[in-house]
Amino acid sequence: MLISDSHRFLFVHVQKTGGSTIDNGLTAALGDVRRIPAANRHAPLDRLLQLEPGLADYWTAGFVRNPWARMVSWWRMMERFRDGAAQGIDRYVDHLQRNRFVAAIIEQHPDFESFVMHAPDEHPRLRKPQVAFLNTPGKRADFTGRQESLEADLQQIYDHLGLEWTGVKSVNIDPGRPDYREVYDDRTRQRVADLFEADLREYGYEF
Repeated sequence: MLISDSHRFLFVHVQKTGGSTIDNGLTAALGDVRRIPAANRHAPLDRLLQLEPGLADYWTAGFVRNPWARMVSWWRMMERFRDGAAQGIDRYVDHLQRNRFVAAIIEQHPDFESFVMHAPDEHPRLRKPQVAFLNTPGKRADFTGRQESLEADLQQIYDHLGLEWTGVKSVNIDPGRPDYREVYDDRTRQRVADLFEADLREYGYEF
């Protein structure tokens, strides 16, 4: 999450939607960014409002992503940590020692099919719809961008906040990621559709 009190702005960081790129750019452009120490950086809107009810009056934005592509992105991250640790690369080894979520998935799920079919049952964060990150019964995000049109949508946020647009400096790029449609079979495709029916309904995503 990212908060600017001078701009009365709240950014909700949904995992695997380009949030690190967005956060880095906004942090540099806003100048008075703060976080909530008691909240995870991926805390949903309802948790942030629980901790700071006054944020309900802030202009709120977040980004979403096609659920099928998003699950592939999750898995590619797991593969990078698994393969990096297997090669003895210190930063990957250290991360797996500290992050039991990633370590447990790597230990229990050897391939993408197992990850999609079973890991969401074991790890709630993998099955939480994106719409639940950005909306509560009393407040909806004022702006919901798409990872698929990240630059154009992020520019709209900059324009709304009166910030100078300097372009996107992407981080966490995965140049080898395949087209997500090539990764699924009928079972895994339907599994994601079932898990994220709320996102498909809310944002109109299709396979």
